[in-house]
Amino acid sequence: MRVLLSTYGSRGDVEPMVGLAVRLRALGAEVRVCAPPDFAELLAGVGVPLVPVGRPVRPKVTGATPPAADLHRRAADWVAAQFDKIVEAAEGCDALVAGGMMPVAERSVTEKLGIPYVYASYQPITLPSPHRPPLPRPGRPFPPEVTDNRALWDLDAQDIKELFGPALNTHRASMDLPPVDNVRDHIYTDHPWLATDPALSPWQPTELDVVQTGAWIVPDERPLPAELEAFLDAGAPPVYVGFGSMPMRGSKDAARVAIEAIRAQGRRALVGRGWADLALIDDRDDCFVVGEVNHQALFGRVAAVVHHGGAGTTTTAARAGAPQVVVPQSVDQPYWAGRVADLGIGAAHDGPTPTTESLSAALKTALTAETRARAAAVAATIRTDGATVAAKLLLDAISRERSPMSA
Repeated sequence: MRVLLSTYGSRGDVEPMVGLAVRLRALGAEVRVCAPPDFAELLAGVGVPLVPVGRPVRPKVTGATPPAADLHRRAADWVAAQFDKIVEAAEGCDALVAGGMMPVAERSVTEKLGIPYVYASYQPITLPSPHRPPLPRPGRPFPPEVTDNRALWDLDAQDIKELFGPALNTHRASMDLPPVDNVRDHIYTDHPWLATDPALSPWQPTELDVVQTGAWIVPDERPLPAELEAFLDAGAPPVYVGFGSMPMRGSKDAARVAIEAIRAQGRRALVGRGWADLALIDDRDDCFVVGEVNHQALFGRVAAVVHHGGAGTTTTAARAGAPQVVVPQSVDQPYWAGRVADLGIGAAHDGPTPTTESLSAALKTALTAETRARAAAVAATIRTDGATVAAKLLLDAISRERSPMSA
């Protein structure tokens, strides 16, 4: 069997697909991944072919925010880039799984090829639900007078239709496919998958027939660098601070604030450089800076994890039983900050721009014995088989699709 996985976005949008790819391959499937060119090394590390789609994502994340007036042109360019690559990449495939930032082309390609299509979300709040409002989309705020969740979701669908509908339907017409009216629901389907842990991120039932598989995690067997091991062994467990692929636009002194807050709690600091390019602020020996390392191995050896609230980092820290302080920057990150606080496994910082005092106060909560005990208890409930569950479901769907033809 041959499977195409397609996603676009930062590492949090790509790594779950890598986790699924690894499990599919272990079950005998041939897999390729459409993703931004930034992640060639990540995919090469697990031996999965990359089909690069679109421009590198890091300059978009860390650069200046483009003008809202340019949204329609950029949306049309994005749809064209997807169709350009995905039509060719899907040839000969038996199924396609799409996720990440607005995968507009994928379902149309599977319709043309007559193969199964699955949309997967890495957080529940992007799926329509009367229990919560949709996330506002860049450059398209909701009217402040509209507060009903269902009405807001209707506006969300209309926004996506206006932004992506013309380009999508132009490409569908060129493939002899009928036009789509509700673009969002066309992409998401009424049977989406939710790749989050049920204990960490429960799904509240709606009209959607959601399949929650558990988080898709890439097994990481890499040893920690010798210099990092030496730092960890040289004293009490440090507090790790890193913001992944977030640029931390609101705080030019994020590293200084974090290190001073950690020192205020009498702890050593371990700084993850990330896309914010965090660095040490002095030459004292109570701090150490790291680049790309194995978080699965590291987080079990730290006193707490200070991070941006990405789904992957939140799940990895929860699995490790590490208390967390989430400093949410955008999109789904306030949701994950809230889940950490609600579960009692850490603290949610109020807003994206910490001060030394505000971060120190949040750390004080995270570093209590009660929080660590609660984090350890929740860690025991986190599933580790999400990617395996999803891989088996997908291969079973392919087999069912094939069986009438082979009968």
